[in-house]
Amino acid sequence: MNYICTTCGTQFAETDSPPDTCPICADERQYIGWEGQRWTTLAELQADYHNVIKTAEPGLTGIGTHPHFAIGQRALLVQTPQGNVLWDCISLLDDPTIAAVEALGGIQAIAISHPHFYSSMVEWGRAFQAPIYLHESDRRWVMRPDPAIHFWQGETLSLWDGVTLIRCGGHFAGSTVLHWRDGAEGQGVLLTGDTLQVVSDRRYVSFMRSYPNLIPLSAAAVRRIVDALAPYSFERIYGGWWDRVVAGDAQAAVARSAARYLQALQAEGGATGEDDLA
Repeated sequence: MNYICTTCGTQFAETDSPPDTCPICADERQYIGWEGQRWTTLAELQADYHNVIKTAEPGLTGIGTHPHFAIGQRALLVQTPQGNVLWDCISLLDDPTIAAVEALGGIQAIAISHPHFYSSMVEWGRAFQAPIYLHESDRRWVMRPDPAIHFWQGETLSLWDGVTLIRCGGHFAGSTVLHWRDGAEGQGVLLTGDTLQVVSDRRYVSFMRSYPNLIPLSAAAVRRIVDALAPYSFERIYGGWWDRVVAGDAQAAVARSAARYLQALQAEGGATGEDDLA
């Protein structure tokens, strides 16, 4: 049985009984569920959940599970003349989803931002006979190894013309974003998961080592992210969840977000405004 952690949604290698704990959730960036370590299976998910598929913009389709499961992210299917890339992944895969994705041209490659979204990547890879691209720095977090997983090294990987993986680091050592040159009517799109987290004020993004446990990144880590993105143009950012989108002027949004973050780190006592000492 391939058990799935109900807190992070990661599917594990086949075992006769559930693992004792999920190493991804036991890490300081995540957490064991408040009711303790719990497990499910793909068959149980298929019985109780379904996937919602919606167009985000021409050539970009969101795929997310309803009702909310685990971390609740949605995947994105980038459709290009050279092939389709599934960006990030979700735990649920079923026959209706496979049929809907096949109608959109299938999947020729899968790329995932970081270990919290590895989910059922092997199921997706096998269903569409697609290679899975993960950064080498995060190899230790793969809970279900498979020959289809390709660990890439270095700072960038071009999947094909106009679709580039960029290692930013920060959240995880191998945290990655995807740059889609032809998105946003040719102005460029950045798919970020939560390497750059689109916040509730969608004029901004933020940067954290852990979001649920509120562990910030260092100034050096944030500068590294900004530097990694400097060569690329992008008008729009799609974060890891429905509606977490910087709809325009996204390159400037990253610059002002980084500047605000760094100013907060540098301010005496962390104060960012007159009211902080009230």
